[in-house]
Formats: sequence, C-alpha cells, structure tokens
Amino acid sequence: MSTIILNEKKRKKLISLRYIADSLIKLFLVLFFSILSNVASVAKDLPDSFADLVERLSPAVVNITTTAVVPQREQFNPMVPRGSPFEEFFRDYMEKQKPGDQQRRQQRRGTALGSGFIISPDGLLVTNNHVIENADEIKIEMLNGSTLEAKVLGTDPKTDIALLKVNSEMALPYVKFGNSDKSRVGDWVLAIGNPLGQGFSVSAGIISARGRDLQGPYDDFIQTDAAINRGNSGGPLFNTDGKVIGVNTAILSPNGGSIGIGFSMSSAVVEKVIDQLREYGETRRGWLGVRIQNLNEEVAEALGLEDIGGALVTDVPGGPAQKAGIRSGDVIVEFDGKKIEDSSALVKVVGDSEIGKEVKVLIWREGTEKIISVVLGRLETVQISNNSSDNQDQKMLYFAGMSLVSISDDLRKRFDVLEEVTGVLVTEVKDGSAARARGISAGDVIEKVDQVEVDSPSSIVKMVDEAKSKNKMSVLLLVKRGMNGRFVAIPVEE
Repeated sequence: MSTIILNEKKRKKLISLRYIADSLIKLFLVLFFSILSNVASVAKDLPDSFADLVERLSPAVVNITTTAVVPQREQFNPMVPRGSPFEEFFRDYMEKQKPGDQQRRQQRRGTALGSGFIISPDGLLVTNNHVIENADEIKIEMLNGSTLEAKVLGTDPKTDIALLKVNSEMALPYVKFGNSDKSRVGDWVLAIGNPLGQGFSVSAGIISARGRDLQGPYDDFIQTDAAINRGNSGGPLFNTDGKVIGVNTAILSPNGGSIGIGFSMSSAVVEKVIDQLREYGETRRGWLGVRIQNLNEEVAEALGLEDIGGALVTDVPGGPAQKAGIRSGDVIVEFDGKKIEDSSALVKVVGDSEIGKEVKVLIWREGTEKIISVVLGRLETVQISNNSSDNQDQKMLYFAGMSLVSISDDLRKRFDVLEEVTGVLVTEVKDGSAARARGISAGDVIEKVDQVEVDSPSSIVKMVDEAKSKNKMSVLLLVKRGMNGRFVAIPVEE
C-alpha cells in the first residue's frame, strides 16, 4: 500500500512540473511574438523605398531658369604707366569704340537656376523670392521636358517666398501643403529639386530641428539633413504623406555644398503668405506699433516681475499701440489670448493677425496687470513721424561709469544723434564699469529712468537718489542707439 501511495505522489509531482513547464513555454511564446510584432511595427515606419512617392510627386516639381540684364562690374580700362608708349595705344583703342559697343560692354545678360513646385492645376507655382528677383524672363521646365513661361503674381522678401503663374492648355500636376506644425524631429522628409543645375534630383533625410530663426522676424525654418544644394532653392520639402511641409531656402556650409544642414521655410508660414499673394498680390500683416526687447533677470526684477516671459516695450513711436494707451516700459504678456514668451513670438503673432481687428492685449504695468484693446493697423503702410527737441544744458555729471551731458546741436552732430531722439547723451563709458558691462557706449542716449523722461544729467541723478531712498537695488534706463531702444537695469551703487 505504501508503494502505491508513493507512486501516486510522484505522478502528481510530475504533472505539476509539466504544467509549470507548459506555462513557461506559453509565456515565452507570447513574449517572443510580442517582440516580433513591435519590431514589425517599427519597420513599417522605415520605408523600403521612396520610389512610388517620388514617382507621384515629381511631375509637380519644376526647374526654374531666370535671365536678367546685369551691369558689368567695370569697363576694361588698362592701367599703364604715364608716358609709356602703351598709353597712346590704349587711348586710341578706347576712343575708336562705338557708343553701342561701350553700352553692350557695360551690361550683360545673366542667368540663374532654381526650383519650384505647382500648387494648383491652373498653374500657380511657388518658389523663393531670391530665385526670381529682378528677373525679366522666367522659364520653367517640367519633368517631361516641356517648358513654359511664368510671370510673377507677388513676392514677400521677408520670408523669401514668391508666387508665380504659368499658362497651360492642359491641367497641370500639383501638390498640396501639409501641416508643418504636426511634423516632429526625427520624421522622414524628401527634398526634390534642381541642385547645381543637374536636373531633377531627390534626396531623403530626417527633420533635424524645428523653429529655427536665421535672420527674418517671421522665420520658422525646418532644419533637415536631406541633401540641399544651390539650385534646390524654392523646391519642396515633402513628408512621407506626400504633402509639402517646407520650401527649401538656405544651407549652412563652409564651401557652398551640402554638409547636412539645410533649412526649409515651414508650410505654416508659407501657406499664409501664398494666400495673401494670391488674393492681393502682396502681403498684409498686422501692425501694433511698438519697439520691443526681451527681458532678462535684472530688468524683470526692476519691473517687479517674477519671470522673464513677455515682450518689453521700449518705444511707442506712433500708431495703434499709442492710440490705445500702451506705454514704454509696459510688458506685453498676452496678445489676443495667446501667451507671449518673448519679443520674437509677439512679432509673429501680430504679423499673422487680421488688419483692422480689435484685439485684447494683457500688459504688466507698475506692478499690476491691465487689459488694453488695440485696433491693429497694416505693417506695409507704416509711416512713423516723431517730434524733435533740443536741450542746451551742458553740465556734465557721472553715473555708473558714464559721462552724462544734455544734447546740444554740436554734440548731436558729433555723435550722430538723430533729430528725433531726445534725452541725456552718454559721451564716455569707463572700462570695467556697470554701464560698460551692460553694453552702453558713447553716443547712446538715455531717454527714461524708471519710466520717467529725463532731459538733463541732474534729472538722472535725482532719479537715482530717489531709487536709493526707496532701497531699490537698481534703476531701469531706456537707452536709445539710433532709433532702436532697449531697457537696461543699472545698479544704483557701483
């Protein structure tokens, strides 16, 4: 009986071990196939080939050739020693040339190459402004080799975008814009164009960075490592859905060739520009009428702000902002419900706004927030007029390493101070001083101290003494250089 019981125990133990083994095998298989599934999912995002996409998109991409009359750099005038036997020979040669010959020598026809893409079946075409600028003849070449003449409907030098039109008896192949704001760093992109005049060419890469600023106030460039060279300018940057998310515009290169740093103006900017060029033949951007700068920690502390977000108004020269009551020293925190992170963000959101629209502007002024309603003007028709004044107080005083004097006619001429600028002139700045460390130079003009206009060195000293009596660590100066102003926080004790 005991033997039977022992065998029964062994049998149950074996069954238990077999169950555990089967469970482990099943778990392993589940994990294995799960990993394979994930690998397959990732592989789907890595295309085996772009051939089908390129075949579909290429017919809408064109090569652009422009011609223009450009002046010769200089008419040939040989330099020979005075009294040399060659002097008379070359003088006779030049005098014998006909006027028409001289005129032809002074000008020549130049050509330029670029790329573009068709955005409508009736022949609307997008390219860079610099590709067609000053051209008196523009021709496009299609993928099938046919050529058409194009005319300019409108240009926007600020974003380097141009809208062209070609006429064709047949509907033309075209591509559509995509939403560049949804593109992410690491996404695949394709660049199609005419690099170095070699004809249709395709390169692939990824988005390397977003939101790059190069030099313009409305820049929003996509950086890519897809090969972009001279001649690619004006060509499209596609996402893998075949939508245009950028216009290839510039490269960063020490030798003029691609090193994997190319820039395409985002479709978020281009589409708005194209819509305006199509409707009006020109751009129509909103205008607030302020000069602004970013805040730093010192300036924010002087204004009583806890962070450095927003755009600090340095000047309100006249226009919508002045009419609405915005002042120099205000910090614009929100514009039309959109939070403003810095001065660049304000420029872009104002430019994208509708002309004549009444917007709510949230500002920080003297320790409190305030909402001001502003009716926007149009940037392209800005005409700013400024009143001028002159001060004759020649008493020189010193503060924070600066030599300060009121502006006279002689000093205005000597330091090239504009007639429109008033305040106190900085004639000298000591090395190692607080003023020097903050970028103040001789010829700068201090227009305000702690939001109060000053017209003499003594008025600045008075404001500094008042700040000391209030136990303030610094005073806020509005400094003008030319017509550009910026706020600078200077410690009251150096």
